[in-house]
Amino acid sequence: MALGGWTFTLIPAEIDESPLAREQPKEYVLRLAEGKARAVAEDTPIDALVIAADTTVVDGSEILGKPADARQAEVMLRRLRGRSHQVYTALAVLRPTDGRLLTDWCCTEVPMRDYTDEEMTTYIASGDPLDKAGAYAIQHDGFRPVERLWGCYANVMGLPLCHLVRTLKKIGVMPEGNIPQACQAALQYDCPVYTQVLKGEL
Repeated sequence: MALGGWTFTLIPAEIDESPLAREQPKEYVLRLAEGKARAVAEDTPIDALVIAADTTVVDGSEILGKPADARQAEVMLRRLRGRSHQVYTALAVLRPTDGRLLTDWCCTEVPMRDYTDEEMTTYIASGDPLDKAGAYAIQHDGFRPVERLWGCYANVMGLPLCHLVRTLKKIGVMPEGNIPQACQAALQYDCPVYTQVLKGEL
């Protein structure tokens, strides 16, 4: 958010994140993002703008949430190792003054590298996987679980900034600077999709 020059306050949204029966990943993250936005809006000043997001890891047809403990984190990381999966993020922007709600979503294919058991157990021991969907953070300096990526890196971190920019533009909220440039510089990632995203083609 700071990359856009916006003034913001972080407010945790406490909602039930359990998937519904036969709920698809896209519908799941959209439902949770909207639920978070509406939950926070109840205690937000009327002139504020509420931005909420939800991210999940999907392997095949299964939604992988946050691991309950170290053992579950190990099961998830073993499952994802050396294979590709998808990361879905949904955004919800709620304007309390008139109740207008805008949503957007992003999906990125994520090919995991074939990390060793030692690397995996060391990472789990750090405690970092326990609050992450799929039990990993792509940006973790010590683990670096992803071998290569084609798509939105920021989406895998949990906030696809170009999707947010194009959503906010619909209600006249603009960033102060060049978001794609700032995002790529901050993440040290040459993004191949930002132009398509901003044009609404992806």
